[in-house]
Amino acid sequence: MATRDQCASGSVAGQLESAGELRYFARQPILHIDGRVHGYELLFRQAPEAVFRGESGEAVETMLDNAVIFGLEALTNGLPAFVTCTEEALIEQLVLVLTPNLTVLCFPARHAPSDRLMDAIRTLKARGYRFALDDFVWNDRLRPLAEQADYVRLDFRRFDRAEQEQLYRLRGGSTILAAQKVETPKDYLEAGAKGFTLFQGSYFCRPLLLKRRKAPANCMLHFEIVRELYHHPIDLARVSELVRRDASLTYRLLRLVNSPVYAIQQEIRRIESAILALGEETFRRVVSLAVISELNTDQPVEILRMALQRARFCELAAGQCDRDPSEQYLLGMLSLLPAMLGLPMEEIAPTLPLRGAICEALAGASNPERCLLGWLEFHERGDWAACDRITVAHRLDRWELARRYESAVLWSEVSLRSAVA
Repeated sequence: MATRDQCASGSVAGQLESAGELRYFARQPILHIDGRVHGYELLFRQAPEAVFRGESGEAVETMLDNAVIFGLEALTNGLPAFVTCTEEALIEQLVLVLTPNLTVLCFPARHAPSDRLMDAIRTLKARGYRFALDDFVWNDRLRPLAEQADYVRLDFRRFDRAEQEQLYRLRGGSTILAAQKVETPKDYLEAGAKGFTLFQGSYFCRPLLLKRRKAPANCMLHFEIVRELYHHPIDLARVSELVRRDASLTYRLLRLVNSPVYAIQQEIRRIESAILALGEETFRRVVSLAVISELNTDQPVEILRMALQRARFCELAAGQCDRDPSEQYLLGMLSLLPAMLGLPMEEIAPTLPLRGAICEALAGASNPERCLLGWLEFHERGDWAACDRITVAHRLDRWELARRYESAVLWSEVSLRSAVA
């Protein structure tokens, strides 16, 4: 089992286990209007308002640790990394440690720029860095900054048509508008109507719930499969029979089993053969991944990526709070079912193959079973104070949790490639 886990997590994740103590980092997706991920904002505990601050050597060291040891490409899956900077950091060129074609330098647009700042921005852009203005409100004194901006990021509620027209005239429509604090489907629609094409917030994990709607028949089949998977031992004949009822699921499962991530030497064409080749524990994980991929078919891939991150994190960290790793894996993976199905969790939970306490955790109860998932939800938002309250209450090791999160991020990328290829 250990060998297959190492294959699934990849060589970079292996580095994480031996890299020593790492600092908190979180990443927040920035999505296109069509649901594709455009890039990630990287947040670091030591500098919540700016990763690069001239007075904070520790913040710069944080970025060096993660960008140099693991590479921005590993942290963002090769997509742009949005990194908040201060004026001093730009002028002193501290950001040169970052890969130009992967980095968007974000700068709060609050004051008229100095000549030194404008010279630094032009130099950095000439090297290939992109530039984003944050918290932008139109002011003629900010025109030099706006002329250099590839992105403008702000709370969409504070943006009006007059500002949009000014930006459009300034750069001929080439500036990309990114809406922040987009928390609901209604927010998403309002921001889109204002001309934003990129969106940052939890809206895609909180879709409009359809009351009185029943889960589709194939979803109930999928839940039944997951229930059977967590019987000990697995009833192979029963699981095989259920999987074969769904042709799409069968195809996805066999494709996953034969993907390089599981390092099977001989092609597997039968469900029964898969469990013999993988072993029960890995077989459970592969089928769970196939099922959750099917459930997320009509939703942004980022939801599946987050479900995998949560599953892996909860599994890896389960020992800290004396929880069952397999049960925690399912808790994390199934926590985003409402986003996938458009159904409230209270309607989904009774059909799931979990103990009552786990179902209560999924529904939001503050019980011991939910401590890891709760920590991770706050971590995803960069709410470090809330994370600390949970670590103190449950006597968790915050640095160990940070390492487990980083491992889960990288593992989920490898697993996702197999799931959606």
